[in-house]
Amino acid sequence: MIDIKYIKENPQEVIDRLAAKEKDVRDEVARILELDAERRALIGETEALKGEQNKASKRIPAMKKAGEDVAPLLAEMKAISEKIGVIDAKLAEVVSEYDLLMLSLPNLPDRDLKPGGKENNEPIRYYGEPHKFDFEPKNHVDLCTSLGLIDYPRGVKLSGNGFWVYRGMGARLEWALLNYFIDTHLADGYELVLVPHMLLEECGTTAGQFPKFRDEVYNIANSTDGRSRFMLPTAETALVSLHRDEILTEADLPRKYISYTPCFRREAGSYRSDERGMVRGHQFNKVEMVQYTLPEKSDEAFEELVGKAEALVKGLGFHFRTVKLAAADCSASMARTYDIEIHIPSMNGYKEVSSVSNARDYQARRGMMRVKRADGHIEYLHTLNGSGLATSRILPAVVEQGQLADGSVVVPEVLRKYLGGIEVIHPNK
Repeated sequence: MIDIKYIKENPQEVIDRLAAKEKDVRDEVARILELDAERRALIGETEALKGEQNKASKRIPAMKKAGEDVAPLLAEMKAISEKIGVIDAKLAEVVSEYDLLMLSLPNLPDRDLKPGGKENNEPIRYYGEPHKFDFEPKNHVDLCTSLGLIDYPRGVKLSGNGFWVYRGMGARLEWALLNYFIDTHLADGYELVLVPHMLLEECGTTAGQFPKFRDEVYNIANSTDGRSRFMLPTAETALVSLHRDEILTEADLPRKYISYTPCFRREAGSYRSDERGMVRGHQFNKVEMVQYTLPEKSDEAFEELVGKAEALVKGLGFHFRTVKLAAADCSASMARTYDIEIHIPSMNGYKEVSSVSNARDYQARRGMMRVKRADGHIEYLHTLNGSGLATSRILPAVVEQGQLADGSVVVPEVLRKYLGGIEVIHPNK
């Protein structure tokens, strides 16, 4: 959520910076300013009336003791009470509209981002060279099928399109990837957290996914306690609520967390013809990194997370590029994002396997997550997140880039210790 003080002092700047995200918020900003003024006026009015009410109620005992008639005063207090009720009802309407508009405003993009969408994304560095073959390479769908790694038909039978089943060495390879990610993060001092996969509404609001993208998650229809729940689309949604409504100290920060979860996405149903197999699905596995940090350490934390994601991909031996996203390609909650994109040969292009983002204080304001400085000053902290990594595009890259002419696949060296030393996966006989 953007600071209302900042909006009031810099309304045109807010409009201009969100225009870089291809969002026209002129009407919303104007309405927010109107509602804020009305909200403050109504609060002032009701507080003044409550003050009168309190003064009057203090006079009643003395008047009764003196034998005076208190009926006129009681009637006056009743009229004041009724007026307060009317104002409170109006205030509730104003606050409801105000809160919805404030929660719906996207985060301000950092000033150094290019405006516009994907067409203005900027590759800032490359690692390695695209894999070259001296034979006709296969795509990952055919390889995973011939090697018995993935059972696509039975995934559809169990859950419909957009799902698959890991089988045998495929399940072991998937688990090896997750272990490689987690072991690397633990060695870097991150705390492993296993979070619930069903989350309350407040988690989606804090992360910035609600209310605008409420329809993109799988909702739980039969909640046992009447509270709204949904299946988490990413562990970030849970991790950035760990300290919701808390005040941490400077000594508490930074907090560095990782979590493994399956991720559930409704929007995955629409995909291009080149995104077959596991590249896009309704459920996939991911290890997520999240940091809570001091505002002045925010940029440093961002570079750390980018470096960690790059190091994981380097460890697998992949050619990749790091891309600085243009403002409109960053998600609504984020001020800046870098994508790590690997080369998948059959797609003749790059696919994102990690997004590292800085929300600045946007999520912290929504979740009332603050830090108390040594001098007693309290302010909002910053939150950052990054995929470290998602497997549904890593595994296709493993089999495509590691394939041999006979259809076998060379296992990346960093994964072999998790597979009992297996170096090559051979086709099923």
